[in-house]
Amino acid sequence: MDHPTLTSLSLTHVHYNPHDIFSWISAYLALVPQALIISYVTLIWATREIEVVIMFAGQLGCEGLNWILKRYFREARPTETIGKGYGMPSSHAQYAFYFATYLSLFLLFRQTSSPNSTPHPILHSLLSLLSASAVAYSRIYLTYHTSSQVLVGCAAGAGCAVAWFCATAMARRMGVVEGVLEGEVTRWLKMRDLVVEESLEEAGWERWENRRRWENSRRGKMGKRKEEIVGGGGGGGVGGGGNGSGGGKEKKKRR
Repeated sequence: MDHPTLTSLSLTHVHYNPHDIFSWISAYLALVPQALIISYVTLIWATREIEVVIMFAGQLGCEGLNWILKRYFREARPTETIGKGYGMPSSHAQYAFYFATYLSLFLLFRQTSSPNSTPHPILHSLLSLLSASAVAYSRIYLTYHTSSQVLVGCAAGAGCAVAWFCATAMARRMGVVEGVLEGEVTRWLKMRDLVVEESLEEAGWERWENRRRWENSRRGKMGKRKEEIVGGGGGGGVGGGGNGSGGGKEKKKRR
């Protein structure tokens, strides 16, 4: 009986040089798209924020564009034995730069930040762009793509992010997003649009601090009540004892 030819699941399969530390790091950077998908799904489920859904929809559309571009250019990879499919443009670079660019645009132009958190959007934007650049360069270092394939991927990802951000900004001004949130399905799913006006990190921390203060205040009041009860009971005992002795003296006088 002939055995079927086996193949590997290339979704997380990365070729790298185990004796090169930068090659090892680049191999893990190749898993960033998978990690981001998990992050998207987790955030959508945990926060029910419509903005995260919008960003994820654009990410999927960017992946669809990459699929079309690869089959349009039909350019081979620099090393045929490494990687599957066409190389132009790099899907990893396009994926990472869409995420970094859209996140930067959201933090800098859409989210309303408090005065105390002014440096954070700029810092987070720079970190996301640097991380995307590291992912893009790792594709060249591992010889999965040429420099031109990576640069085109970066440009395509950033272009998709800018176009989708502008389209969603127009949709917000026209009331489309608000109308979607009023739908029965979105209300049943408890979708909301709070992340535009508040930071999830700061809002969650404020709720936690208020709850902690309330708990500490309640415990303090309960402690004072216990002290008052204990103190009042002791005084009553002394008073009772005094009354008892007074009653004994009256009995002696009557006798």
